[in-house]
Amino acid sequence: MSDTDDMDFNSGMSAFESKHFSTAMRFLSPLAENGNADAMHRVAIMYQNGLGVGHDPEAALAWMLKAAESGHAVAQHGIGFMFMEGDGVDRDMEQAVKWFTLAAEQGLAGSQTTLAMIYEEGNGVEKNPELAKEWYAKAGF
Repeated sequence: MSDTDDMDFNSGMSAFESKHFSTAMRFLSPLAENGNADAMHRVAIMYQNGLGVGHDPEAALAWMLKAAESGHAVAQHGIGFMFMEGDGVDRDMEQAVKWFTLAAEQGLAGSQTTLAMIYEEGNGVEKNPELAKEWYAKAGF
């Protein structure tokens, strides 16, 4: 990132954290367009929840998927939840598990715990107590 991009990113993230979402979108949207995964993730959240922009499930899905595909663990977790809940997409537990697993393998405790519960309950997958136990252990339980 250039110095200008760094300043825009910091300004955008600061605006996001301060709940000034239209300002955050103005700063982060061009960075998302240029491939910044953190910016893509935040833009997805704003579209998903109608923060500073109109609620747009298709745009939310597109940006969350781009961020997830670039290896952004929190976006992978987010897209996993979108598939698990049917939020902006058809409910698809196979896809949910795929994305939760990618995030969990990067050490994201929330995804590790979610996977453990999915395998423990047999939620859209075959029950697997051993795998559930492994993921709980990785999450620190």
